[in-house]
Amino acid sequence: MTSTPKAAGTSAPVRGMPWLAHYPEGIAWEQTFKPQTIPEVFDRAIETYGSKTCCVFSGRSTTYAEIGQQVETFAAGLAAQGVGKASHVGLLLPNSPTYLVAYFAVLKLGAVVVNYNPLYTVEELADQIRDSRTDMMVTLDLKLLFDKVETLIETGVLPRAVVASFTALLPASKSVLFKLFRGKELAHPARSPVAAKLILEQVLRDAAGTVETAAIDPFDLAVLQYTGGTTGVPKGAMLSHANLTINVQQSRAWSATLLKPGEERVLAVLPFFHVFAMTGIVLFGFSEGSEIIIQPRFVLDETIQLIAKTRPTVMPGVPTLFAAISGHKDAKSLDLKSLKLCLSGGAPLPLEVRTGFEALTGARLVEAYGLSETSPGATCNPIDGPRDGRTKTGSIGQPVPGTTIAIRDPSAPERDMPLGQAGEICIKGPQVMSGYWNKPQESEDAFIGEFFRTGDIGYMDQDGFIFIVDRIKDMIICSGFKVYPRHVEDKIYSHPAVEEVTVIGIKDAYRGEAPKAFIKLKPGTIVSAADLLRHLETRLSKIEMPAAIEFRDALPKTVIGKLSKKELKAEEVAKEA
Repeated sequence: MTSTPKAAGTSAPVRGMPWLAHYPEGIAWEQTFKPQTIPEVFDRAIETYGSKTCCVFSGRSTTYAEIGQQVETFAAGLAAQGVGKASHVGLLLPNSPTYLVAYFAVLKLGAVVVNYNPLYTVEELADQIRDSRTDMMVTLDLKLLFDKVETLIETGVLPRAVVASFTALLPASKSVLFKLFRGKELAHPARSPVAAKLILEQVLRDAAGTVETAAIDPFDLAVLQYTGGTTGVPKGAMLSHANLTINVQQSRAWSATLLKPGEERVLAVLPFFHVFAMTGIVLFGFSEGSEIIIQPRFVLDETIQLIAKTRPTVMPGVPTLFAAISGHKDAKSLDLKSLKLCLSGGAPLPLEVRTGFEALTGARLVEAYGLSETSPGATCNPIDGPRDGRTKTGSIGQPVPGTTIAIRDPSAPERDMPLGQAGEICIKGPQVMSGYWNKPQESEDAFIGEFFRTGDIGYMDQDGFIFIVDRIKDMIICSGFKVYPRHVEDKIYSHPAVEEVTVIGIKDAYRGEAPKAFIKLKPGTIVSAADLLRHLETRLSKIEMPAAIEFRDALPKTVIGKLSKKELKAEEVAKEA
């Protein structure tokens, strides 16, 4: 199954687009975008920014020209191993230069990248390998990763793998120290029982000659990006070269008033295998000629020190990241003023988090919205604020150029809801996927005409700003009334002692379902459940009031730091069994 070509560009303004009269100054919604291939974006970056620093990893800098040569060599080595347009190559990698090199090398050959979460269990990886038909995996010789790959090959799930050296990525002194003091974290692929099915990085480096970029159509499949979507069952969103490169163009158009090509430094804390970072850091960074400061994983103390030391100007993240930085004990003593734009996505951005972070850093913290299925960017708040100067607290912004947002009746998705009334957020645009890999029924169900059904409930105001109310699947039905956990969470966040909160629905003998709040308090604060309920009395209706409040030292999060309801729901179901 391959991706279906979709028309590029945008349609002419029509009724139902209130954002057109209130769009940010200097940005044209009606602009048309040119479909490109990812190798075209890469080649332009190498040609334009060759002498500039492309990435910094553990103190080691690599220029765009050097990355260009490494991609050329890696691609030639993969081609010698038979990788081509029919290949699906998995990347099981933490944030590292190896990800950048492997990503662009695979796409240069016209093959498909399949992103993998390094924290997945062997069973989860096996399911995705089978579904995606991954025929080769690229990983590092870190035991945490390699042991999983070795098991997958031993059990016949994975045909073969490329194993790159982790210590080769480090400066010479750090490489020696890592081997000396942390050598137990390294695997020994050459001694593995599956060594015959492993291709060491040196083999790729020794490949003779160069390789031409494959003949690629912009609408060819580029990436299989796995997502739970609206059902929780992992599905591979089929993203074409055009989907991804146009989304980068949309982002560049939106941020052009603040960001300058060739001058920005981006702190890469979000994981590259996630669509937010893949497009918003890797592809956007290369298109802008940015210096990408790579952090293998988020560690708060290291991140805040890295900001002060490396002076990034841009940092995409999630609300919990910005809240953690603002609350760090050293936040006010370190100089974090280099940051000028931070993009928040993945979860609602509380007002207190935004204002606190902006006061601390002087940066503009802007909330955006997207999904794996939309490459991901679909909406964003104005970088310089709304034209009329009003703030839109709690909004995910307006549609990015060339994107149409419709609010539809969930029970009759062909019908638009009036402005101000909640419905399902549906998206049409050149960045929207063609469907889910090998899942024709799920693909059909995900669309109503050309509009992708997000599964999110929200409304649009008279200025075309969109506000998310909640996920359809998270909605709680209390005595027949709809209760939205996000609304309850927002009101709980208004208490000054609350650092994080997650609200889910639990069974209730009288109401059928009722909200339950799981709360992490800020350090040094003491608040009782009774105190919080008194605080909420004037802020929530009786039907919305939590039936139970549970305090925790930590709340479950996804790999990108987004608060997760899944584990809490599973706990409650287990209690009911």
